[in-house]
Amino acid sequence: MTIWFVQFDFSDKDGKPYKTSGGKMVWNEELKREIPEGWNVSGLSDIANITMGQSPPGESYNEEGNGMIFFQGCTDFGNRFPSVRQFTTQPTRFAKEGDILLSVRAPVGTINVAKENCCIGRGLAALNSKDNCIAYLFGVMVNLKQIFDRRNVDGTTFGSITKDDLFSLKVVKPSNEILRLYHETINPAFEKQNKIELENQTLSELRDWLLPMLMNGQVKVN
Repeated sequence: MTIWFVQFDFSDKDGKPYKTSGGKMVWNEELKREIPEGWNVSGLSDIANITMGQSPPGESYNEEGNGMIFFQGCTDFGNRFPSVRQFTTQPTRFAKEGDILLSVRAPVGTINVAKENCCIGRGLAALNSKDNCIAYLFGVMVNLKQIFDRRNVDGTTFGSITKDDLFSLKVVKPSNEILRLYHETINPAFEKQNKIELENQTLSELRDWLLPMLMNGQVKVN
């Protein structure tokens, strides 16, 4: 992601890194920097379908598995996928399996991926790619998270981000051909990462279930 969309060294038509091989760069006034010819600057809502979360009634929450999986914020986020803890019998706003879950309250910018359809509360937004390139959108969100983190270090802490601010966040959008090549190159690795992380999460849950029984003698290893 960094090489392709930050350093602009995606492969040109000859298979060489674009910028360092002399690819044409043009000045962009919005970003105050040069970007490759044929690229443009878009708002986040131009490349992503965005759903802002809305919290269901408090009395609908439960941990017994009644209703739909519910995430209020990033409390249950893991390395890539959140752990299921709460449910709601009165879901309001939804994220679909594979959507990017974004924390819109402190810490703003933290991301996970929904591993199943779920309800999202006001601490989250759900995003999916308008260009059918979720790996590119995920990389965009990782880069935005780094920007928020740097601002936090500088003392400009974000307690939350509004819908208007989120929708209008500026991103660099490549040409359709570059986006297609990126998807073909990166998406298999992205899907493999998801698969490995799901396996790791399942193994961790199995460990947490089995270890207490081993310690109290409920089960034994032959």
